[in-house]
Amino acid sequence: MTLLLGPPSSGKSTLMRALTGKLDKTLKVSGSITYCGHTFEEFYPERTSAYVSQYDLHNAEMTVRETLDFSRRCLGIGARYDMLAELAAREREAGIKPDPEIDAYMKATAVQGQETNIVTDLTLKVLGLDICADMPIGDEMIRGISGGQKKRVTTGEMLTGPARALFMDEISTGLDSSSTFEIVKYIRQLVHVMNETVMISLLQPPPETYNLFDDIILLSEGYIVYHGPRDNILEFFEAAGFRCPERKGVADFLQEVTSKKDQQQYWYLEQQQYRHVSVPEFAQRFKSFHVGQQMVKELQIPFDKSKTHPAALTTNKYGQSSWESIKTVLSREQLLMKRNSFIYIFKVTQLIILGLMAMTVFLRTKMPYGHISDGGKFFGALTFSLITVLFNGFAELQLTIKMLPTFYKQRDFLFFPPWTFALVTIILRIPVSLMESAVWVVLTYYVMGFAPAPARFFRQLLAFFGTHQMAMALFRFLGAVLKSMVVANTFGMFVILLIFIFGGFVIPRGDIRPWWIWAYWSSPMMYSQNAISVNEFLSSRWANKNTEASIDASTVGEAILKSKGLFTGEWGFWVSMGAILGFTILFNILYILALTHLSPPSGSNTVSDQENENETNTSTPMGTNDEATNRATQTQITLPFQPLALSFNHVNYYVDMPAEMREQGFAESRLQLLSDISGAFRPGVLTALVGVSGAGKTTLMDVLAGRKTSGSIEGSITLSGYPKKQETFARISGYCEQTDIHSPNVTVYESILYSAWLRLSSDVDEKTRKLFVEEVMTLVELDVLRNAMVGLPGVDGLSTEQRKRLTIAVELVANPSIIFMDEPTSGLDARAAAIVMRAVRNTVNTGRTVVCTIHQPSIDIFESFDELLLMKRGGQVIYAGELGRHSYKLVEYFEAIPGVEKITQGYNPATWMLEVSSPLAEARLNVNFAEIYANSELYRGKPTTY
Repeated sequence: MTLLLGPPSSGKSTLMRALTGKLDKTLKVSGSITYCGHTFEEFYPERTSAYVSQYDLHNAEMTVRETLDFSRRCLGIGARYDMLAELAAREREAGIKPDPEIDAYMKATAVQGQETNIVTDLTLKVLGLDICADMPIGDEMIRGISGGQKKRVTTGEMLTGPARALFMDEISTGLDSSSTFEIVKYIRQLVHVMNETVMISLLQPPPETYNLFDDIILLSEGYIVYHGPRDNILEFFEAAGFRCPERKGVADFLQEVTSKKDQQQYWYLEQQQYRHVSVPEFAQRFKSFHVGQQMVKELQIPFDKSKTHPAALTTNKYGQSSWESIKTVLSREQLLMKRNSFIYIFKVTQLIILGLMAMTVFLRTKMPYGHISDGGKFFGALTFSLITVLFNGFAELQLTIKMLPTFYKQRDFLFFPPWTFALVTIILRIPVSLMESAVWVVLTYYVMGFAPAPARFFRQLLAFFGTHQMAMALFRFLGAVLKSMVVANTFGMFVILLIFIFGGFVIPRGDIRPWWIWAYWSSPMMYSQNAISVNEFLSSRWANKNTEASIDASTVGEAILKSKGLFTGEWGFWVSMGAILGFTILFNILYILALTHLSPPSGSNTVSDQENENETNTSTPMGTNDEATNRATQTQITLPFQPLALSFNHVNYYVDMPAEMREQGFAESRLQLLSDISGAFRPGVLTALVGVSGAGKTTLMDVLAGRKTSGSIEGSITLSGYPKKQETFARISGYCEQTDIHSPNVTVYESILYSAWLRLSSDVDEKTRKLFVEEVMTLVELDVLRNAMVGLPGVDGLSTEQRKRLTIAVELVANPSIIFMDEPTSGLDARAAAIVMRAVRNTVNTGRTVVCTIHQPSIDIFESFDELLLMKRGGQVIYAGELGRHSYKLVEYFEAIPGVEKITQGYNPATWMLEVSSPLAEARLNVNFAEIYANSELYRGKPTTY
């Protein structure tokens, strides 16, 4: 099992994508990659290996169990059935009777196509997802599982498949160190027992997780600095003159030692003057190191292909047949349509409201007919109906773009052929389209006074149904091509405008210039206009003799059609319907081709060169007053604020019991998420809110910040001794969410200034406002990035760490007294996390009250906090108090509990406390840490308010 380490932009994800055959085909790649001696042309690397992306892309409406079941069905069973049959035959020959439980498990894993399976249940259990198996995954609009649980779902999707080589990219983001350790420990067992190949990239692996790995690959600036056994890596760097300090995680040391800014502090050869060792020089030294020499020798001997087991490499492109794939995708899309039923109900309601409005205009008007002058009103009514139906299909644009990120991931991982997904989408929209067209026609046809013949009614319904199908196909295609909501909405409206202008109503055919006539014949709306007009004006009630001498037509209906430049025979209806059908087929084919061949939007984060030049040393311990901290604390505060302490006593929080849990036999009507929580957050004190995933950290912050709009809250919350009132509390508090959401097309300075204009009091003049913005930018060290564009996450603009600091600045500029930060270091490597934590410490030094939830912090980051509030699963507090130097107060408290293991020298206190207070430790010691804390002197000695 190999750990892939490296600083940001070192090429970790690119290397993994190259090894799994997922690089863009247009990129130029040299060298060769082989699996058991076989090149990529001889098998499907996407199915032989599994790449677990660092991005959590899922259908928000689906539950965790449904997501894993879908991936398991799509990925298939691989060679499990054949291996089981071979094993059974060998057992019979040898007279071996298999263990009943193992035999049952292996048979269950070899069954294809089941809705749910023991593989899903095992994956849920191993990843700790069984507690949220029936909860929706959620997104920005749907409340769902936590960020750490989403990351585990991303990992679980790939673990359910039959791949024998796993490449896992930053799987620990959002996870506490204890959960990361357990997951990596399980994968280690999988590697050693099942003889699988695994490479995992981690951002801030704690020492105990780092020690689980066999090999290390250190990547920097695209060079492999080291690749070999974990036991030899420190020897390699010591030979180069660099040594890892005692209270420093080896993984953090490895990511910083190749950096020009951080390297010098690790130089230990006092008798020699320090000289910077560049990354290429490290890479060259590794080739002469004994581990590098051994690796070169091994690579020079080609692998014997004859030793490869036939089941080792996958030669089938997909895990299911085309028919099975259609059924699997169909069941998923039906489920999503059911969960998104509000969209379709709203669209129908919108049509009903518009239909009723149209009905009231024409109700009891007894519109005359039979003369040419009467045709204009009917022609206008038909066009209005046509535009309404056409615009109703516009929603398909947003629905298509919303599903694209998840689709691209599943397409690239060969979950299903793209055409099966497209075909299912097209089929499922047919009944929706028919219903919406029927609602409009049923409401308006006879009330508006169109031709009363039943045949004409159904032909108009057919025309509107065809038009609606064409519109949906067009906007699906545009969504698949344009991919961006902003671009697609803008261009989509422009396309509608062109279709409308050249549709024959705004400009009749006779008035269009010859060089533009091709646009008229290319407009789908023109054929829809012809179909509904021919259907109406060639009915018997428009068959009166034409008396208009200037128009060569035998009947009034023909004269109206000729005056508008439309078809004049019954054949025109069927020709138009044929054209509409052709457009629908064309757009659907283009939609399928776009889904099959186009790549998702991609790019890379940009880092300001100016920041790289000016960035101060990030490796200085957080608790010390480095240059940046001194600069921040010495800055004069432009706007005064009132320091406030937030106290809370016996806080409980309940929500209604989910329907899924009631169905499973839970009798309670309410589910308790927070249980009797008391504590305080004080000015000038940096407090860490820590606990395993699902302990209720974010829930507690939401309750204290007044962001919970549902459920029942009990207990008292006070501000410096006064009862908290949400109306005023919202003005003096800030909340930095885990997701950094910003406008992409503005600069850093503009983002912060915009927040200042909206959130500062109106009595603050413009000059003071701008001075305060400058002060905040200096505080969080964004002054060197003031003119940098924010950009889109993962595409362009600011890096993840810079976005975190911008999120903090946007809240700070409101001049709050209390700031809540939800996982400010999540998704960052050790160096980036140090920069963010320095900005947080600068904020605390101004006298504000700051609370942060954190996951798997390094020793440096953890000990930069002043106080700790530790929670366990079930929403209970098990420690609240000071950390002390080198966390001695925390260690002293837990080591005083009988049976708790002593912390070893150099061990991360954050990891140690989560391990010794885990549910397994509680069961082993037969204790309840929440009760121990409630009965401790630490709890009883705390004041109830500040």
